[in-house]
Amino acid sequence: MPRLPRQKSDSGIYHIMLRGINQQVIFEDDEDYFKFVETLENYKAVSGYKVFAYCLMSNHIHILIKVEKEDLDLIMKRIAGSYVYWYNWKYYRKGHLFQDRFKSEPIEDDSYFLTVLRYIHQNPVKAGIVKSIDDYRFSSYNDYIEENSDIVDSDFAFSLLKKDEFIAFNDEKNDDVCLDIYPKEFRINDNDARKMIKKVSKCDNATEFQLLEQKQRDIYIKRLKYKGLSIRQISRLTGVSFAVVRKI
Repeated sequence: MPRLPRQKSDSGIYHIMLRGINQQVIFEDDEDYFKFVETLENYKAVSGYKVFAYCLMSNHIHILIKVEKEDLDLIMKRIAGSYVYWYNWKYYRKGHLFQDRFKSEPIEDDSYFLTVLRYIHQNPVKAGIVKSIDDYRFSSYNDYIEENSDIVDSDFAFSLLKKDEFIAFNDEKNDDVCLDIYPKEFRINDNDARKMIKKVSKCDNATEFQLLEQKQRDIYIKRLKYKGLSIRQISRLTGVSFAVVRKI
């Protein structure tokens, strides 16, 4: 089956997820974690991107990035290729380290930007690795708090939230669903789908959804499709025609 084209972001901002092949560990010790952060920082000057957030887990990686100079595919090829070359040299191995190509989702509005940023920072807490996000050493959260990082571009997030608001927001309990390491194995029932539509769009019913400004409506439809709703389900529950949803 041919690969589907990657969904482009009008804002240039993407949530990226890389995972180890067969979900294997890609960071064996602290040196490995530090090496990946160093690689991510070094290629900023080469590829001209901004890093808004990152979290390195034992077998997968989350990055919130803004593309400005080079295409996303080239950027990730540089970053992943450099780290894999070093990792294989260190551990006397050959071959692929990451599973397939990286996953990505476009970020088109400030609200979802903040949701993804929080989702990335809370990964270690939700995985049960630490009790508090500031206890985890291999994410960008403490870069924000200490404000002395060369890798994280914190200005945009702090233009949306003051520092104390940022801390409170990142600590909030939530059921955010974003790009994840685990595949969506089960079809979402209509009752849960309606709740998801309401949460994503803030619309109480199909009529409100249909009255949305077209660009914003399209963003929500793309997000709902990524979260696992089928085209027919989105069409049926929002009242937007099947042909329009499929085209989006």
